[in-house]
Amino acid sequence: MKGLYLYGIYPFSVKQKKLNIKGIDGAGKINFLRYKDIEAVFSEVELKEFSSKEIHRRAMEDLEWIKNKAVAHEKIIETAMKDFNISIIPMKFGTIFKTRKNLLISLKENYAKFKELLEKLKNKEEWALKVYADTAILASAIKSNSSIFQKKMKEANSLPSGKDYFVKKELEETALSEVQTTLSNYPSIFFKVLESLVEKKKENKILGKELTQKNDPMVFNGAFLVKKEGTKEFLEGIKKLQTEFGKIGFIFESSGPWPPYNFV
Repeated sequence: MKGLYLYGIYPFSVKQKKLNIKGIDGAGKINFLRYKDIEAVFSEVELKEFSSKEIHRRAMEDLEWIKNKAVAHEKIIETAMKDFNISIIPMKFGTIFKTRKNLLISLKENYAKFKELLEKLKNKEEWALKVYADTAILASAIKSNSSIFQKKMKEANSLPSGKDYFVKKELEETALSEVQTTLSNYPSIFFKVLESLVEKKKENKILGKELTQKNDPMVFNGAFLVKKEGTKEFLEGIKKLQTEFGKIGFIFESSGPWPPYNFV
């Protein structure tokens, strides 16, 4: 038995053409269902393969399947967004309707909410910014820029051998404490610098090294809703941050545009 896998909702336009991409199952054709001036993009799937129960089972037993399907889900939404040059309300992974009638009812019942969201997203894009810190470079910068640290280190060097060890160890611990303080304070500075260039912003959970696959720890994970005409200025703002803060060990990585998951 087949059902409908929903990818997103976007403004209807007669200029839009078909999407040259297969559905999430790798075979189904991408279809559209219009209600007034909004349209849903979906494909037919086997309900037994994409039911909430089956997806939950896969999440427990077959993470590779979940990963591949999530990537396909994302790819279809991105393709619609780029090929049609539209704002889109992305649906979460695994949004299923049994029939076209059920999907149409949902479009009717949620029409006002969808219209309001689409108006807020009109001519805007989501961009991501992740910042990492090379703590060795940061610690070195803190030591070099601290006259107090330099003075105390000079004093320690003049102490008898053995006694200087404990003083230097204490100074190193102080420097490490300063590193942690800096890592805690700087994200708010990054937000402050960029907030005038964006419509909305959201700070997301910091990801561990096991997920980022980076040697340096992530210290900032933000999403920004940016006007399309302001994208260039926004990216220039990130370049300025890299120029200013890269010298002390911060690494900035921006990506986008993405479907606006963080703002729906």
